[in-house]
Parts: sequence; structure tokens; C-alpha cells
Amino acid sequence: MFTAATYTAKQCNDHDFFKENMNRNCMGKVYLHFKCRNSVYARSNIQRFHVPDDHVKWSVCFDDYRPVEYTAATVAHAPWADPEIAQPGFEPKFNQIDGAINRISYCGKYSILNGRPLNPVGRTGMSGRGCLGRWGPNHAVDPIVTRWKCQTDGTIQVNGRTNRPILQFVSGMVDAGELVTDALKREFMEEAFDILNVSSQHQKASIEKLVAESFQQAEVIYQGYVDDPRNTDNAWMETAAYNIHDETGEQLGSTELKAGSDAVGAKWTDISSDAKLYASHSEMLKAVAVLHDAHW
Repeated sequence: MFTAATYTAKQCNDHDFFKENMNRNCMGKVYLHFKCRNSVYARSNIQRFHVPDDHVKWSVCFDDYRPVEYTAATVAHAPWADPEIAQPGFEPKFNQIDGAINRISYCGKYSILNGRPLNPVGRTGMSGRGCLGRWGPNHAVDPIVTRWKCQTDGTIQVNGRTNRPILQFVSGMVDAGELVTDALKREFMEEAFDILNVSSQHQKASIEKLVAESFQQAEVIYQGYVDDPRNTDNAWMETAAYNIHDETGEQLGSTELKAGSDAVGAKWTDISSDAKLYASHSEMLKAVAVLHDAHW
């Protein structure tokens, strides 16, 4: 997913998600999720089993709990996804590095019940993997690239009480065996520069050099659980979000963007609380706004 945005004045209160969970390294405490409960499951017409707020935690007894079992057909036999738990020969090593797959959660050690990992935040009303490929944590990366919004004469634009940067947001899955930092660079090059369709080796090398130099200054914004509508009791999204800020606007901030396969209309866009973003991306943008003393 790709978005871009612009800052404009200062007035931002952290979402409860970040109040509880963001310490820039890993998440010790977990909050109550909402987007993956009491609704029709993402990309389907399957209704989740109802889970009241006071019955989300696994530590709370819920004898009548009957989660709906669902794994999307597109995932069940996909070569990039895990097989069913009961499949002969499949012996996943949860809570550790499993070959080329990282099954460690930013939330800490998660429980295993009947061979299946349990969502660290609690019940979702659905078991199985839904449309997620991995049992347990499904790791994503979110590079948040920002620049200051400038007037036509090159001066930083002031909107309201403070200066505002323009933010670009790229999101994607971490490939098996790939480091988060490498995934950040890959996602940005694929989604912002459409590097997979660049035929010139010289141009590719220039893009790779520009991105590598810019990403050396990446700052951790959040690492942890994402309240994502695709989450289930046994599979959930986690992300590592980083901010790469181009203070002068002369590096990534000066580039012409080209949308990749997952990015629809990649462009620089003003940051706003009204922005329509997927899952918890808006909370991440809010955290970046706080970091730069910018308006939300």
C-alpha cells in the first residue's frame, strides 16, 4: 500500500494504540483490538463469532466461544503460504526463527493451543488463517518517507501555526529470509519507483544508491501488533514502521514517484486525520506528526 501526505500545524493526541504499545523497540503490553472483531471478515461474506469487549482476553473464561473456522482458498494452497497445521511434515517452530521464516512476535512469547498459535491480543471470533499466509505473526514493513511542503519559490510552506512536511507511506510484506531493513528499501523502490519495470541498469543503480543513503537515517516509529481486519485467533499482522525524513527535500523528497504494483496513484499528499488509510496506518502517521511537531 502506498500513500503520501503533508503536515500543517501542531495539535496531536496519541491514539490509545500508541499510548499503550509504542516504545520504539517492541511491544510488551497489548491493547484491545476492534477492527478484527464483530464484523464480516475481510474479502469475504463470513461473519465472525461475536466477542464482547470483556471476553477478548484469553485469560477470561468464555465457555460458549465458537469461532468460525476460515482459511481463504487463495491461501490454502499458495506456495508462499504455510500449509495446514495437520499436514504431514509441517512442523513450524513458533516463537523463533524457523529456517527463512521469522515466527517471533514483537509482542513477546505467544501461546500455542492444539498446535496453533494464539493471537496475543485475544479472541477475534475467527480461527484459521483467514487470508493471511503465516500461522502466527505475519510481518510487514511500513517505510514512512516525509519531506517539508514547499512553496514554488522553495521556501517551506507554513499552514496554520507551524511548517508541514509531505509524507509518503509504503507498506508491504516481508519476504522469507529478508531483514526488515532490506524489506523497507525493497518496498520503497518497488512501490515508489516501480524499479521492477526499470530497464536501464544505470537508472536502477542510481535509485538503489539514493534509497540506501536515505534509509541510513531511518528512525523506528513502531514495532508491534496491528489491529488489522484480516487478523484471526491464529494469524495476525505485525509491522515495523520507520520514518525516513528528507529535511532538505533534495534526496527522496525531490523524486518523481511512479506507482508500483501495490501502489495506486503514488504521490505526495498532505497529512490529515481525514486521510483514508488501511488498518493502523493512520496511527503511525499520527506518531510521525508528533515526532516532527506537525499538525494532524
